[in-house]
Amino acid sequence: MSNTKKPLPAGLALETLAVRAGMDRTQHKEHSEALYLTSSFTFDSAEQAAARFSGEEEGNVYARFTNPSVTLFEERLAALEGAEDCIATASGMAAINAMIMANLSAGDHIVASSSMFGSTIQLVGNILPRFGIETTFVPLTDTAAWAAAVRPNTKLLFCETPSNPLTEVGDIRALAAIAHQHKVLLAVDNCFCTPILQRPMDLGADIVVHSATKYLDGQGRVLGGAVCASKAIVEKIFIFLRTTGPTLSAFNAWVLGKGLETLSIRIQAQSASARALAQWLESHPSVERVYYPGLPSHPQHALAMEQQRAGGAIVSFEVKGGKDAAWRVVNSCQLLSITANLGDTRTTITHPATTTHGRISPEARAAAGIHDNLLRVAVGLESVDDIRQDLERGLAISS
Repeated sequence: MSNTKKPLPAGLALETLAVRAGMDRTQHKEHSEALYLTSSFTFDSAEQAAARFSGEEEGNVYARFTNPSVTLFEERLAALEGAEDCIATASGMAAINAMIMANLSAGDHIVASSSMFGSTIQLVGNILPRFGIETTFVPLTDTAAWAAAVRPNTKLLFCETPSNPLTEVGDIRALAAIAHQHKVLLAVDNCFCTPILQRPMDLGADIVVHSATKYLDGQGRVLGGAVCASKAIVEKIFIFLRTTGPTLSAFNAWVLGKGLETLSIRIQAQSASARALAQWLESHPSVERVYYPGLPSHPQHALAMEQQRAGGAIVSFEVKGGKDAAWRVVNSCQLLSITANLGDTRTTITHPATTTHGRISPEARAAAGIHDNLLRVAVGLESVDDIRQDLERGLAISS
């Protein structure tokens, strides 16, 4: 099939790249992106089939590892992150697993933040050791601890910033300096900020991972993940993906590509509402503490404002009265969705200690600072006044 893919002008803004990057029109000259729902691709000859399978000739072969709809999403996200290349996966956890399995082997070592998504902690702390890959957890904000934890067999530093759910902020530049001093890779989970608010590779990171399920989709429709990095790193992950198959479907890729088009508008509006909500919660008599990088009271506020364009759309807070009071707030909500997902146009609320971090040990939760009275709100696009009113129903009972 012929195509008319035209190079874009240099120096385009992120908002423009989110709409235009990766577009590959067919001979039909469609304006919107085509959706390629096919499991395989045909060849003009046996010679061409052999060349495609061997990699001598570029082109689609089999949808487990190549599909035009997936390629569009990958190219668009790479452009937004400022990465050489990108590879998409079936979910955010598939992206993390593929990134690690493609770059590490038995006997290697990871230094990771103790403040990460619960499933990430499960993977690197409990599953990977069965395959000979060990992890040392350190506080995200303690750069001296990161440096001290590096061993001769360390191959990867891995952090999530801002962290889930306490929105701690790691110093990406400092962590990159430590990683590169020891000739190891730095991977950053950029799920909370997206490239609209933060571009870790501009700050020295080697790898950026995403759960595209969250803000990149933005409407809670599909699962997806991605790894952005150099072509050399992505090639390693491609080989792993081609063999093991944690593949992003063409339909999901098409949806995610469309989601990127409105990402800038959504994340900036959600961040503005989140900041207003955090300010209100900080003054509420039933709230013990608020965690939001956009507040001056946040321990890493200055750093956040240096490496992020805004505070983001996640607000976590501790309710006075322990777990029972926190659950009353959740159960009193009539508007907010009670779900552990985030990044949606609809505001969500969850109790991390019994949901997103419920499968890790009490000791690990305590080390991460996740208490039983903690709630996490992922602010959507509703009126912030309506969000406040919904939370007030439960907070008033807790007072």
